[in-house]
Amino acid sequence: MTDWKSLTNELERLLRLPTYPVAYKRLEKVEELEKIPRIRRFNHRFSFCQIPTLVRRGGWTIGLTRENLPYHCAHISGLTDFDEEEHKQLLYEQYTRWYASEKEARKKLAAIPAIPPGGALVLAPLASGKFEPDVILIYGNPAQLMMLICGLQYGNYERYQFFCTGESACVDGLVQCFVSGKPALSLPCYAERRFGHVVEDEMVLALPPGMLGQGVDGLKALWEKGFRYPIMYFGPECDPNTIMHPEDEAGMGQKLGGASG
Repeated sequence: MTDWKSLTNELERLLRLPTYPVAYKRLEKVEELEKIPRIRRFNHRFSFCQIPTLVRRGGWTIGLTRENLPYHCAHISGLTDFDEEEHKQLLYEQYTRWYASEKEARKKLAAIPAIPPGGALVLAPLASGKFEPDVILIYGNPAQLMMLICGLQYGNYERYQFFCTGESACVDGLVQCFVSGKPALSLPCYAERRFGHVVEDEMVLALPPGMLGQGVDGLKALWEKGFRYPIMYFGPECDPNTIMHPEDEAGMGQKLGGASG
């Protein structure tokens, strides 16, 4: 198994994260929850966005089944398939609350992906190493997540594309990452703030587990070059060349195969 504790410790050191990174896994059978140590089970319903907060702030390991989530949360997060009657009720709730017409609500619901359903879900602090996750959720402020994205791009550049569903923002992070296999940045929605206690300066980046090491390695390389978090402010009236350019500009120009300007 991957040494998630060491990777998490490095990530937290480099970014000074305020809460624990979260590991998410979909299980095929409910019985698989019994194999996970110190797991908490509940007999009542949650909104899905409450669960990452219990994990990242409280350090809990939580197992969920279909009975723990309302239809919309269960459908998109991997606990139930499409249900026509439930979908009709969800459509009504969406257009009477968030949209000007049923037409707009239908467009929203048709646009969102869903994780294929399994029998159960488990979420835990990543550092606990209790299972190999399907997706890692990292909460931080925009500067922290920007630096992590730069770390991901450092040794394997790709221009990432992100989405905004509006309400139901776990679709833009967790679900998008699961179905695409790509990092997914999410702007937390009303429910994540109201029920999930996401604070005003927080965003969430969902990562495929295999990319966390890449991000940490990139952050280390950027650290050695002086690009670190927290980012020190520089006076807006000053010349940025004094800190953005290497001291030996001529040598750098030769290294890059051209003259320095």
